[in-house]
Amino acid sequence: MRGREGAVALAIAALAAVLVLAAPRFYAADNLRDVFLATLPVLIVALGTTLVLLTGEIDISCGSMFAVCSVIGGVLAKATGSVALALIGACAAGAMLGALNGVLVAYAGIPSIVVTLASMVALRDGLRWATGGTWVADLPLSFQWLGLGQAAYPSAAAATTLVLVGVAAWTLGQVGTGRAVYAVGSNAAAARLAGVRVERVKGIVFALAGTLTAIAAVVNAVRFSQVPSNSGLGLEMKVVAAAVVGGVAVTGGRGTIAGAVLGVVLLGIVGPALTFLGVTAYWERALQGAIILAAVGIEAWRRRA
Repeated sequence: MRGREGAVALAIAALAAVLVLAAPRFYAADNLRDVFLATLPVLIVALGTTLVLLTGEIDISCGSMFAVCSVIGGVLAKATGSVALALIGACAAGAMLGALNGVLVAYAGIPSIVVTLASMVALRDGLRWATGGTWVADLPLSFQWLGLGQAAYPSAAAATTLVLVGVAAWTLGQVGTGRAVYAVGSNAAAARLAGVRVERVKGIVFALAGTLTAIAAVVNAVRFSQVPSNSGLGLEMKVVAAAVVGGVAVTGGRGTIAGAVLGVVLLGIVGPALTFLGVTAYWERALQGAIILAAVGIEAWRRRA
């Protein structure tokens, strides 16, 4: 385990120890289950965000894309009664929206922060106009918990997430395409001279990020009886923060899936931990910001050392 990953793991262990002593009710089975299920979608989106960051780009449209894919999945499930069609439709929408971002960034040469900021606003406002702010209700029972039931669903969702994490980590470490992602983020010009198709790599990464966001949207939506049209608010901050805290460089070329996973776990338990420790929830984002600032500051210090 690398230095940053080890530090994050140590921080998680320290927070867990504090909760054992100061708020043992945090470890109640129902609460752990809720925290676990709330963290899984964030983790899936963070996988895509990590890929984008590794290429030296950024995607802040994932929260709005999450909402769009959630509503599309809910509408398809309601119209067809098929969970498979809902998942396929949501993933297709996510892939297309992500690919559009990728084309504008990689081939049109527009900075990713500009493209994804525009996408974030356009998708959120477009969804608000299309739905009138109403939620998708009267979902079929087959859509709830993917038809597996509330008891069996957590295991299935965890298995799916583990597979996605494993595939992402293995691809980055063992497959040529994964190494190309690091090469593009480290030095795009040198990667191009080495024969890497930089534009294609960036386009694929953005499309994958969109697909993963759609999967996360469905994984989250099936937990509830309605699909809110305003879901995913603030998600972009959570996933970028988790990746950066886990050691993924915002300038690209450095970072691991394991680090991003640890970052998600740390930030995922901070909010509930504050509640059980009697601290107002308004401090959650402030603490997240402090963690991010510390992570970036440590990285800058290490570069100069």
